[in-house]
Amino acid sequence: MSTTPQAPAAQGPDETIVLRDNFVADGATVPAGNGWAWIAQGWELFRKAPGTWIAMVIVVFVIFCALAFIPVLGSLAGVVLGPVFTAGLVMAGRTLAQGGEARFGQLFGGFRHRFGVLAAVGAVYLVATVAIVFVVSLASGVGLLTLVGAESPQDPAAIGATLAIAVLLILALMLPLLMAVWFAPPLVAFHELGAFEAMKQSFMGCLKNMLPFLLYGAILLVASIVATIPLLLGWLVLGPVMAASIYTAYRDIYFNRSVV
Repeated sequence: MSTTPQAPAAQGPDETIVLRDNFVADGATVPAGNGWAWIAQGWELFRKAPGTWIAMVIVVFVIFCALAFIPVLGSLAGVVLGPVFTAGLVMAGRTLAQGGEARFGQLFGGFRHRFGVLAAVGAVYLVATVAIVFVVSLASGVGLLTLVGAESPQDPAAIGATLAIAVLLILALMLPLLMAVWFAPPLVAFHELGAFEAMKQSFMGCLKNMLPFLLYGAILLVASIVATIPLLLGWLVLGPVMAASIYTAYRDIYFNRSVV
């Protein structure tokens, strides 16, 4: 699908973003320090509507916990619906960034706008993840049962080393996949891209900004440890800030510098 910007049509609050004319295909390279700026700006968006953000994050948590109780299908559905809920969260972030008032109902905006494509992104992520685990299990000589802790007559040290290698391979192969889905929800929701085109654009945007993402990830890693200590209560703030930072990072990378 073409990514050539077009003049926006009349739109409602949950439809394509009005800044489409300033879209930067494949994303721009931004300074490494912007990794911190994304989080700081996410915090500012959270401060504008803390109650709404916390309510949305709690509801998402409850929904995914409920899905986890449904054998197999629930977990699969959770993965597929991940980008759909992410789209709703970034819609709320966009509204606040543009001076509007976030609404709780925006959490479900991805179900009303571009649901099929957003779910397709989740489905691609699911299939690719399963394929990665399967291929690594074969390449490393580790059966799928061993990967989930099945007993084996082999030497425990050898099993541990093989599992460690398998896990490292999976993480290495998952990184490009995560890069491909990180910005896919806003790219689908705000620019009407297809699933594969959005994933390609997301991957390129992340690839061009490895340094700011390293800083971003390091800060969030420390913050997640701190947020977990008080009975996970810190996630009531960190969760919304992380969600809002996806929007602020997307806006920083995929729009001309004149657009803030």
